[in-house]
Amino acid sequence: MEKKLPIGISSFEKIRSEPYYYVDKTPFVAKLVEEGTYYFLSRPRRFGKSLFVDTLKQAFLGRKELFQGLYLEKHWDWSVKYPVIHIDFGGRTLKGEEHLITYILEQLEKNQETLGVSCSKKTQYDSCFEELILKSYEKYKQKVVVLVDEYDKPILDCIEDRETAKAIRDVLKNFYSVLKPLDAYLKFVFLTGVSKFSKVSLFSGLNQLRDITISKEYATICGYTQEELEEVFGEELQDKDLKLIKCWYNGYSWLGEPLYNPFDVLLYLEEKKFHPYWFETGTPSFLIKLLLEKRFYLPELEDLTATDDLIGSFDLDYIEPENLLFQVGYLTIKETIEEEGLILYKLSYPNKEVKISLNRVLFSYFTQLSSERPRLSLKMIEAVRERDFEKMKKVLESLYAGIPHDWFRKNELFRYEGYYASCFYAFLCGSGLEVIPEDITNKGQIDLTVLYRERVYLFEFKVVEGEETEAKALAQLKEKGYHKKYEGSFKEIYLIGIEFSSGGRNIKGYFWEKLN
Repeated sequence: MEKKLPIGISSFEKIRSEPYYYVDKTPFVAKLVEEGTYYFLSRPRRFGKSLFVDTLKQAFLGRKELFQGLYLEKHWDWSVKYPVIHIDFGGRTLKGEEHLITYILEQLEKNQETLGVSCSKKTQYDSCFEELILKSYEKYKQKVVVLVDEYDKPILDCIEDRETAKAIRDVLKNFYSVLKPLDAYLKFVFLTGVSKFSKVSLFSGLNQLRDITISKEYATICGYTQEELEEVFGEELQDKDLKLIKCWYNGYSWLGEPLYNPFDVLLYLEEKKFHPYWFETGTPSFLIKLLLEKRFYLPELEDLTATDDLIGSFDLDYIEPENLLFQVGYLTIKETIEEEGLILYKLSYPNKEVKISLNRVLFSYFTQLSSERPRLSLKMIEAVRERDFEKMKKVLESLYAGIPHDWFRKNELFRYEGYYASCFYAFLCGSGLEVIPEDITNKGQIDLTVLYRERVYLFEFKVVEGEETEAKALAQLKEKGYHKKYEGSFKEIYLIGIEFSSGGRNIKGYFWEKLN
């Protein structure tokens, strides 16, 4: 529901001047200014960061008329107006160091025009930035506010080209290093982004910078809580299934209350149908390639454990899938564990939108069956519904036949049991079936469990080297007694053992049995 705004009209002003929905986040504005000066906030794309930055901007500019009826109207000193420098990297894709420098200079020039200040060092981006701050302070006799939106986007735009990304990182490092010695001239500094790059001087140089990304008191600074959703959108939600909306779009957490993605909510209310609106705004191909390169076992996406340093910072020299998945919004914090001073976070998908959509993309990339996926998904759902195990076998054979042979020539994937399970898992999740990976029982661990109405299907995978099939996968399911976990809870229990041939790179043995 994003709309292009007329030149000179801010997003906050647009929302406040027309009958748009607005969730009042201005209490956070007052709290931030009261408690500190330098802040950094990381949130996934299209989560409301830019709107919050503009809210800050209009408050510091003293535009009281925009805040009528909001918390800040009576909790802000409107008698003082501050010079605001606003840098936004979200509006353009920057490919290369020179392109970035040109764009920074353009942004600085716009701010010079807005503030009525002229810098002499117009071609030196870092010197010009410093001069702009000092001259603004001198002209307005007030400390300067610096707001930087999507500070890291230039790096992310080039992340597949590691050397270019590092060069861009160094330019940004020089640019942000200007802020540290100018503390006496700065009233407030607020920067947003998707990732926290550990080697940008923003974090190594600005010792006083407070990262509020994983801060319980600021957890709901962007996004909608359940209460906010029902209060602001109550009339539009009267005939809607709130449980299903919550299942699809709620679930993002940064140590606080679970949140809805605003982009999804607004488009759902406009289009009146469930759809992966946010997910379709962009999926980084770099992430997909990284998961394959690291031989990431996809079922682990349901339940990952990470340390605070892993999800807190991002290093171009050492990129981990868990870090990237969390920072782009495909995983979120579900639980915090503290043991003897060590803080661990349990990560998982935030909601149904992300789980289904991400796995559809992963499946298509892993098998190159994107055009066939809908047909195969329908046949798999029919096979599960109709208890048709021959149809299920044919679907699986088509699935694994779609794995590119080039991949097997370049690596040992055909010997990697988890790879076959990962493909199957991504396929099932992308089909919308209820899947439990690495299903833990008191007897051990089931590779995959599929729940369907009053039935449960238990899958076990094996990679075999020879030509003979021995039904070892099915035998293991029976011997371990994994099914006992579901006795009494489901009317029908099915065991399915699947054996893959490392030579044929497809299903060699397929055995199933009904237990009750």
